[in-house]
Amino acid sequence: MIERNVIDRIFETTRIVDVVEDFVSLKRRGANFVGCCPFHNERTPSFMVSPAKNIYKCFGCGKAGNAVNFVMEHEQLGYPDALRYLAKKYGIEIVEKEQTPEERLLNDRRESLMVVSAYAARMFQENLHENREGQAIGLSYFKERGFRDDTIKKFELGYCLETRDAFSKKAVKDGYKEEYLVETGLSIKGENGVFDRFAGRVMFPIHSLAGKVIGFGGRVLKVDKSKNVGKYVNSPESEIYHKSKVLYGVYQAKNSIVRNRKCYLVEGYTDVISMHQAGIENVVASSGTALTGEQIQLIKRFTENVTVMYDGDAAGIHASLRGINMFLQEGINVKALLLPDGDDPDSFSRKHSATELEEYFAQHETDFIRFKAQLLLDDTKGDPIKRAEMINDVMESLSLIPDPIKRAVYLKEAAEMFEMEERMLTATADKMQQKRAADGQRRRTASQPTPEMQSGAEGVPPPASEQPLIDAEQQKAQEMARAEREIIRLLVNYGNEKLFDRNEETGEEELSVAAYLINEIRADEIELQHPETKAIFEEYEQIWQSEGRMNENHFIRHSNPAISQLTAELLTSKYELSVIYQKKGMEIKNEEEKLKDVVPMNLMAFKQKTVMRLLKNLSGEMQEALLKGDTAQYETLFTQFTALTEVKKQLAKTLGKRTL
Repeated sequence: MIERNVIDRIFETTRIVDVVEDFVSLKRRGANFVGCCPFHNERTPSFMVSPAKNIYKCFGCGKAGNAVNFVMEHEQLGYPDALRYLAKKYGIEIVEKEQTPEERLLNDRRESLMVVSAYAARMFQENLHENREGQAIGLSYFKERGFRDDTIKKFELGYCLETRDAFSKKAVKDGYKEEYLVETGLSIKGENGVFDRFAGRVMFPIHSLAGKVIGFGGRVLKVDKSKNVGKYVNSPESEIYHKSKVLYGVYQAKNSIVRNRKCYLVEGYTDVISMHQAGIENVVASSGTALTGEQIQLIKRFTENVTVMYDGDAAGIHASLRGINMFLQEGINVKALLLPDGDDPDSFSRKHSATELEEYFAQHETDFIRFKAQLLLDDTKGDPIKRAEMINDVMESLSLIPDPIKRAVYLKEAAEMFEMEERMLTATADKMQQKRAADGQRRRTASQPTPEMQSGAEGVPPPASEQPLIDAEQQKAQEMARAEREIIRLLVNYGNEKLFDRNEETGEEELSVAAYLINEIRADEIELQHPETKAIFEEYEQIWQSEGRMNENHFIRHSNPAISQLTAELLTSKYELSVIYQKKGMEIKNEEEKLKDVVPMNLMAFKQKTVMRLLKNLSGEMQEALLKGDTAQYETLFTQFTALTEVKKQLAKTLGKRTL
């Protein structure tokens, strides 16, 4: 258990921009920073980070919170592990109390898988450096590849002993559950017990963006021709490892990618490691898998500039052209770099210094049009039909570019390259775009359920009167929730602000926003309905009554993630006042200057929604009383109903609404 004073120090030290920039490329916009949201796929940045409030908010998907919430959401960690992550980042020492049995039971399955994977990484490193077999086979292999000790340590390379069940037995002996060993893919369960998936292989741990080991790649060193054994074996899919969403080396490369505003994409583990050792650190690998949209989105968090490296294998280059199209579709600026014949990124980087590599890359990388066109032109060999197909292929790629200006520039370049009229190529690209849009619309239409499917009985449409009634109920519930959230928003934003001055004539004391809202709500005996808003209100009331004011960071730093996320959302505004108003001398009142109007009106709106809810409940109770024949109960309820109806009319009159 982490002590409270340590948690406070973590919150005080943590800077939200520093944390988010480890995962997202941010740009300053006024007092805040913006970037593309890491939690959903978007092309236009709607993810805002406020350094002043130390919070983030996405106006696209709605996610919001503080630095701890961000790490929890992004890395799928529990609250304690997110605190440990930030403590490590800022060099804060955590001395934890021993957990109770109940607290240990709260550790979820995912964290257990993470613990097992971290243990495995340590064991494989220990085998490599301290075991004779590991030194003779594994360490010798890495040394032969030219890897230095610091590089081996940086990537946490290791070795799994050749004895078929050595790792599994030791893990179980050390107290790790067999089910977690199997679920992570480190062990395989057979008829005679569990055995090691990676026996006799050098190990390449695969890290998450936060540096947690989530999977492994293992390379066999002894080839038995009698057995059909793959050179490389990766961890299978698990709750913590999804190969389509992971890029090898991204944890080690992310800072360099942001700093250089570019990412190099290679194929294998050793390509990444050798380039890092040579001084080129902004490089990641797809690890031999076909490039996926999730991997592209991962790169896009840090940069919109990608250079794909090729080693001269014609078949491999042709196969990877699909990946270029995927980059274009996501609005990424993609270039291609062809290495000399006989070289791959691993071998080429071992022959050259960082300066030589940078010079070669700058001189030989080319934009995707010239690269793709030249590659395909070599295949046409003067055949006009093939040439036309090649041009159409290039136009298909160009039509994928979402930015119209970039697309126009590339179309002009293509027209010069192919010696064709620009307008013809533009028209072709436009038709391709329109066809894709039409095809997408047809697919969406085809996937929508028919009226027969919706009704559940062929030829019998759902009653027309039912859906509007359901929608009306949902709308009322949503309106109630919004009114409740608005009360809490005013509390957390302006609770300490003065609402009314002291009245010398009546003797009424000065009143803050918090005092006014709490007194009014408690006087009317109103209970908030939503768990988070109710918890915030009650905790706010308790602190306000004992201390007379609220620390502005209290709920942002709350140990309940749901409360801190809601608070961040309520503290964030999508809009900022334009500087044009200031330049023209226009006087625009902000909300804080209008609190005397805003707070009472929102409180009355909240009360009105509450009265409507209570009237509905009373109506139902009155009907039940009539059915039971309980006249006394009915009369009591009717009296309450009449009184609330009068309150409803008064509120509607004050709010300027007509009650029928």
